[in-house]
Amino acid sequence: MKKIFILLLLVILSCNSKKEKEYNFTTVFEKSNGLETATYAETIEYYKNLAATYASIKIDSIGETDSGKPLHMVTLNTDGIFNFSEIRKNKRILLINNGIHPGESDGIDATMMLYRDLAKGKITAPKNTVIVTIPIYNVGGSLNRNSTTRTNQNGPKAYGFRGNARNYDLNRDFIKCDTKNAKTFAQLFHIVQPDVFIDNHVSNGADYQYTLTHLFTQHNKLGGDLGAYLHNEMMPNLEQQLADKDWDITPYVNVFNKTPESGFSQFMDSPRYSTGYTTLFNTLGMMVETHMLKPYKQRVEGTYELMKSMVDITENDGEKIKKLREHANKKLLTNKTYTLNWELDTSKTSMLNFKGFEGEMIPSEITGKQRLKFNRNKPFTKEVSYQNYFKPTDSVTIPSAYIIPQGWWPVIDLLKINNTEMFQLEKDSSYTVEIYKIKDYKSRNTPYEGHYLHYNTTVSSKIKTITFKKGDYLIKTNQTSLRYLLETLEPQAPDSFFNWNFFDTILQQKEGFSPYVWEEKAKLILLQNPRLQIELNLKKSYEPDFADNWYAQLDWIHKKSENYEKAHLQYPVYRVK
Repeated sequence: MKKIFILLLLVILSCNSKKEKEYNFTTVFEKSNGLETATYAETIEYYKNLAATYASIKIDSIGETDSGKPLHMVTLNTDGIFNFSEIRKNKRILLINNGIHPGESDGIDATMMLYRDLAKGKITAPKNTVIVTIPIYNVGGSLNRNSTTRTNQNGPKAYGFRGNARNYDLNRDFIKCDTKNAKTFAQLFHIVQPDVFIDNHVSNGADYQYTLTHLFTQHNKLGGDLGAYLHNEMMPNLEQQLADKDWDITPYVNVFNKTPESGFSQFMDSPRYSTGYTTLFNTLGMMVETHMLKPYKQRVEGTYELMKSMVDITENDGEKIKKLREHANKKLLTNKTYTLNWELDTSKTSMLNFKGFEGEMIPSEITGKQRLKFNRNKPFTKEVSYQNYFKPTDSVTIPSAYIIPQGWWPVIDLLKINNTEMFQLEKDSSYTVEIYKIKDYKSRNTPYEGHYLHYNTTVSSKIKTITFKKGDYLIKTNQTSLRYLLETLEPQAPDSFFNWNFFDTILQQKEGFSPYVWEEKAKLILLQNPRLQIELNLKKSYEPDFADNWYAQLDWIHKKSENYEKAHLQYPVYRVK
């Protein structure tokens, strides 16, 4: 019996050993000596093999993308538990997004190596932090592989394309959700509910000595103790850890075709961007922006080291992060107002000990005009002004609830995807609400990510009692989606659903008048309303263009009459005080 047991044990050990050797976990990046990046198929196969080998890793497919292929998420948990409701009880969660712009592939390769090294024990896996990655978010762009479109980029040999399968830039789609990718990301995000979020990118606005730059979500916008922690603790901690490993890093160099020495400002990440979106749920977010002129091998290795450091920070500060996020969520629900728009606070600046290259303007051999050229033979270290403080420009009072008529189902569907708590009225019901009228707005003259985006939107308001229909949606603001609701449903917010054209049908007047008919009715209205006649006369006397435009005068009277349709410019989201 003892011999049989030993024989069985040897067979089991032999099988396990064979399983370990069955897969070669050397990445494409490593095999090519840092010159190539893995394809979509190679990346997904790599993670499937890791999951088949190590109990700490699980790969799932979730939802759809515009490419027709699913989105994948890979979870690494040393306990082998993959139920996120259970995970959140005792552990913090770090979500890493890769390949949102597949030509910027550094994070794809770095994360593959990070998962392998954590699973194999080459580096110590965190005990109290679970890591989740989206291996390649822009699947369609990854499949559209080429070697030319990243004009300035120094490797890899071949890579994906920035636009997705429908040519959307996915890092402009998090709020508007035009793509299946973005809808699935929202689904995944609310399943995972990460404490910390990293989005890996590559960028070049100027030439400088750094391989790594960071773009944390704007700390004033995040606000409160959570924003202070991000700005005063997490960011300096990351910078110091990387410096200790001889990896210099600086804030994202937000300039284009000019030298950074004159100073630059922090990039404001509104909710269309990944970190702007994740901030709406009080997740600590950052983008990694490696410098595209640096060798690919160097960029990937730097991304790897940065992610290692962020894992360590999340692990060490996990309890603090948990308490800060809980406090931020509670504090938000006690606020009476909310800031919708921000501007640079020029009274405050930070000073960077910036490592750059001398730039000079020289004649172009092509155009004959002056052009910028950086001289890598003239490195410098100088103090540079960095404007990374923002201040509110306008705010809105927070209503107790919103009401949205059921006919606006595209908006309602997006609210549902984002875990918004809402219920439908069980019968026709009357509410006293604040009604917005769109007072003014500007629109882009050229298309932007499938839209002619509105901006500088202003509203007027009035209070009125309205009877809403059975099936219309009542959405209370006392919930974790409050920030999301305010940023999407308040028309003045930069990335509101109004500004993204979801309500454009209210901007077009549907009913009008024939002048020869309306002329007689307008005359009767003025006879019955002398004050309106006086108002018309005054407007004509002070506005010569109006006085010379007979149609404008008739239209003005029409808009003052009961004949003018109530739906024109009336915003169909109602605020319950």
